[in-house]
Amino acid sequence: MSYALQDTATMLRRNLRHAQRYPALSLGALGMPVIMILLFGLVFGDTFAAGLGGAGGFDYLDFLTPGILLMSIASGTMSPAVAACTDMTEGIVSRFRTMAIFRPAFLTGHVLGNVILTIVSLALVVGFALLIGFRPNASFADWLLASGLLLVLTVALTWLAIALGLTSKTPEGASNVVLPISLLLPFLSTTFIPLESMPGGIRWFAEYQPFTPIIDTLRHLLIGTPMDNGDGWLALAWCLAIAVVGYFWAQKNYNKGTTV
Repeated sequence: MSYALQDTATMLRRNLRHAQRYPALSLGALGMPVIMILLFGLVFGDTFAAGLGGAGGFDYLDFLTPGILLMSIASGTMSPAVAACTDMTEGIVSRFRTMAIFRPAFLTGHVLGNVILTIVSLALVVGFALLIGFRPNASFADWLLASGLLLVLTVALTWLAIALGLTSKTPEGASNVVLPISLLLPFLSTTFIPLESMPGGIRWFAEYQPFTPIIDTLRHLLIGTPMDNGDGWLALAWCLAIAVVGYFWAQKNYNKGTTV
């Protein structure tokens, strides 16, 4: 067990050093959510609020921030996907396999490294949102539950992103294969507008895709919006399902020894 922990810690340090030496992906993942909340919260916020019933005291920034927290996690999936694909295609994994290294440490190091970077991104989003007017009414217990849900989602999407990255033949392909996670699903959810404001087909898709119950649960915990019975458990179930699929898929692709 001690060797397993040491090898995992070594792989984690390796990934964090790579993030420092090649900061483009990391800075993009950290900065994009802040740009989004600045753009939609301040520049377009009044327009969105008016269209969604702002006259009744609707605060669009409060509505938006939980969705941007999810986007912070989703946008951070590109970095681990590209990093895992790069390691597989440049031969370093073949060298690791000749060494007495705890086998799961390689993938676990990628996951833990991205979780740390995502936590930093989430903290930046929350801090910036509070600075420009976000006013949650969550209790300490609500913050703990919201933080736990965000952490589980981060781990789940990171495993899925790594699995997708390992199926790619090039790092460029890995950056594209995660776009449905980082862009499509967050935009086609309740991140920016509620379900009742969407046209029929898009509303149906948004209602039954995994990100919507997660965002609605975060809104319920942080700002006290109403939530359908069972949405919290549905959000947790989606996170666990994504984590299980991503974990076993990543392990399978890694154990093949070559990308497909």
